[in-house]
Amino acid sequence: MPLTFTVSPDFNARYLPGWYVVNTWLQRHTGESIHLEGCDDFDSLHRAMRDDRIDLVYANSFDAARLVRDHGFIAVARPHGRPDEAVVAAATRSTLNSIDDLRPGTRVATTDNPDVHMMGMIMLEPADLDASNLVVEQRPSFVLVAKSLLNGESDVGFFLAETFDELSATVRHQLRVLVRSEIQVISHLVLAHPRIGDRVDAIRRSLLLMHSDERGRAALADVGVEHWEPVDHEDVEFMIDLMVALTG
Repeated sequence: MPLTFTVSPDFNARYLPGWYVVNTWLQRHTGESIHLEGCDDFDSLHRAMRDDRIDLVYANSFDAARLVRDHGFIAVARPHGRPDEAVVAAATRSTLNSIDDLRPGTRVATTDNPDVHMMGMIMLEPADLDASNLVVEQRPSFVLVAKSLLNGESDVGFFLAETFDELSATVRHQLRVLVRSEIQVISHLVLAHPRIGDRVDAIRRSLLLMHSDERGRAALADVGVEHWEPVDHEDVEFMIDLMVALTG
């Protein structure tokens, strides 16, 4: 049976073809049959996980914490120099210039990305704002979060920082960053289901060598990754403990 590989749906949509290239490269260099299964949203990703259909996953830190702690998933690798950070932004035409300008009843546009939502909510805490005194409005994508701000439907929006930075210049110039997180140690991870534990070393070795191959470098560029770096269990436990502390 082929292994099933999936990717957290919070990546920029332009990277989707690149993940198929990465999957093909990984098959060629591990000798494994690997099927890339796309997930359009977090509901479908979490359903696939509940149904135990996933062998390999490029997961955000929120999902990674749950998969490692509750289901015994094994950390394989992480992208070099790509910590998960969040941005809280408002429309430039609004009167909002900082978090201190926000008041109870503020309308927040967010997505179903649990990492970004968690970090965004933490960054609103200095203004004494939380789920009890905010109007939280979920949007299907970060692009639609931006549209919600530009249309005046929401006051502030939560964005994955790298996705915010990749918005078109026209859109970005109409948005004002109120605050950007600088946590640095939270990141996406490649994880493996414990049932394929005997194949993890080969998969890890292939990923870590990917940037040394011309086609591998091209595939990495297609998904916005410079190279993969090793991550051990202690690194993952530290990241999870930090997230628990932040949300506590």
